[in-house]
Amino acid sequence: MTNRVQILDCTLRDGGLGLEDAHINQISECGFSAQQIDKIIMNLEKSNIDIIELGSIEISSDDKRKWAIYQDVESVSLKLSASRSANQMFVGLYRGPDTPIEDIPQRSPDMVDGVRVIIRYSELQKSMDFCAALSKKGYKVFVQPMLTMRYTDEELDYIIRKTNEMDAYALYFVDSYGYMQADDIFRFMKKFDSGLKDTIRIGFHAHNNMNLAYANALAFINYDTDRNIIVDSCTLGMGQGAGNLQTELIVPYLNGQNKNRYDYNAVLNVCEEIESFLAPNIWGYSVTRLLPALHKTAYKYAIVLRNHYKLSYAEINQLLANIPEDLRHRYTPENTKRLLGLTAD
Repeated sequence: MTNRVQILDCTLRDGGLGLEDAHINQISECGFSAQQIDKIIMNLEKSNIDIIELGSIEISSDDKRKWAIYQDVESVSLKLSASRSANQMFVGLYRGPDTPIEDIPQRSPDMVDGVRVIIRYSELQKSMDFCAALSKKGYKVFVQPMLTMRYTDEELDYIIRKTNEMDAYALYFVDSYGYMQADDIFRFMKKFDSGLKDTIRIGFHAHNNMNLAYANALAFINYDTDRNIIVDSCTLGMGQGAGNLQTELIVPYLNGQNKNRYDYNAVLNVCEEIESFLAPNIWGYSVTRLLPALHKTAYKYAIVLRNHYKLSYAEINQLLANIPEDLRHRYTPENTKRLLGLTAD
């Protein structure tokens, strides 16, 4: 059964974005050194993890390499080791359809195998067209509709149709705010499994705001299908907000089902590497990160309301319980002021 399950470790990518968030919100100035990134990649290779995400791709005037954020696909591909296994895939993630497609080279053997693309809800067609163009350039494309719970059935039907047309490698559902329950997992699996070509994988990316990432991952893995699937995880659950499913949790489960397919000591070595330099409380479960999940809102509101405006949990709960719909998914500092009544609408 578990032969059809792949693990995609996104420690560097989601963890790096979590470190960037911590910097923006004045929580921490931690970042990866180049040597630490190399050690993490080396140990993930040794672990036999199926797919390793090397970082994000984002056009920026700033040097963000300490958060594993790179300017282009060529730069993230430089992190590939010469000794990489042909049995593993290496990918990068585009944070949206912003890079001009003509600036992205055809995929070649010295580049990442695939790219994941965050589908921007406000630019749905542009995002899907970007994915299709990347597929034509030879990349394995992973379609990532962030906050999948936000999409209507009609919008999901459109995504499924476009995913089929481009023969994407995978289509994901993403629990961006960390409030999915098992029933939601089953609903998305049923819809995707019935609509996608048999060759296209289904992926699941969990967040841990309500401590449900592991339970939801097991519901996903054990759904009754013969389709190949991908479950995302990060060592120590590292990631944005409350973080993600922990690699060191899901690996023993799959090893128990599949005769020690993964090298667990190599996974633990990645945990050691990360613990050696990180400040506490950058990610993980907290009441602050729970409250926005309960109210289905962007988690950054609660972080700023707690850390910057020094509101109590009860005050944050009351604000988020009554958040206007036009602010719910669109965190900005200005929208936070609107929520607090500090600026005119």
